[in-house]
Amino acid sequence: MQELHDAPLAPLTTFRLGGPATRLVVATTDDEVVAAVREADEAGTPLLIIGGGSNLVIGDKGFDGTALRIATRGFELNGTGLELAAGETWTDAVARTVEAGLGGVECLAGIPGSAGATPIQNVGAYGQEVASTITEVVAYDRRSGETVVLPNVDCGFAYRHSRFKQDPERYVVLRVRFDLEDAGGLSAPVKYAETARALGIEVGERVPVAAARETVLRLRAGKGMVLDADDHDTWSAGSFFTNPILTAAEYETFLTRVRDRLGDGVAPPAYPSGDGRTKTSAAWLIDKAGFTKGYGSGPARISTKHTLALTNRGEATTEDLLALAREVVAGVRDAFGVTLVNEPVTVGVSL
Repeated sequence: MQELHDAPLAPLTTFRLGGPATRLVVATTDDEVVAAVREADEAGTPLLIIGGGSNLVIGDKGFDGTALRIATRGFELNGTGLELAAGETWTDAVARTVEAGLGGVECLAGIPGSAGATPIQNVGAYGQEVASTITEVVAYDRRSGETVVLPNVDCGFAYRHSRFKQDPERYVVLRVRFDLEDAGGLSAPVKYAETARALGIEVGERVPVAAARETVLRLRAGKGMVLDADDHDTWSAGSFFTNPILTAAEYETFLTRVRDRLGDGVAPPAYPSGDGRTKTSAAWLIDKAGFTKGYGSGPARISTKHTLALTNRGEATTEDLLALAREVVAGVRDAFGVTLVNEPVTVGVSL
């Protein structure tokens, strides 16, 4: 294992923000991951797990403890079954499944980060989410001190949520297993209207799996959601806020606020979300509250390509970013009575 002290963490995140860690350990095998976690737990040392760093907001003071970067590798494809080591780069793994002609994760192309993070956040985009294809998650259980295998049904998957996110101090993901689909080189049925329009098909139809991936990559790039070191719109965590899910009563109140602010002819995006609840669009809320693309005059601003991404324009601090996030949250709440929730994990700071 590689070990560094007073180690910069900003270069390990897509925001390129945050102070140093007291100690940084880089683990390249599952055994090294488990050993580093056990060592920290036995010593009572605070532990920060880092994969691809695409979902982290680290405070300017850094992290007083051990930061463990999981850099394990492993891609094993057996028929439609896929096993990924937690440290595998997710975008590369998706590309390899598409090359194999398998469907199920092709619309998750271009999402930055590591494979081990996907079940934690139940990563999803463009009509797909990993909960639909994950069969098992292999994890180290810090409570029992053992490596366990959790089947899909025990992972507690929900919209951008899971058992692992619910109890972040308990499990360290080591491997993720998927069951993909062999449809003769075709994608899974396309569920997302924007993707279907871009492909020139109807929702529910299939296309060559490579075409679905390439189309999603183009759509994401147009919104600054594909990493590019030269494009500050991609110095972000992607979508900074989750789409709000409202109860029936909350949704009626929300509609009243929309009519009061925007008039009777404006209908907000609305998607059924089970149990009588409705999901609406955080990006729409942000825009209609007055925070348009490129909003801001400081070193942290809303992306010029997508209102849902908060970005580091090159010289920002974490406090600059949080100040912008708080301004957006307050503005949306004042305008529509809806409180946005941040999607990235905050370390040493909060909104």
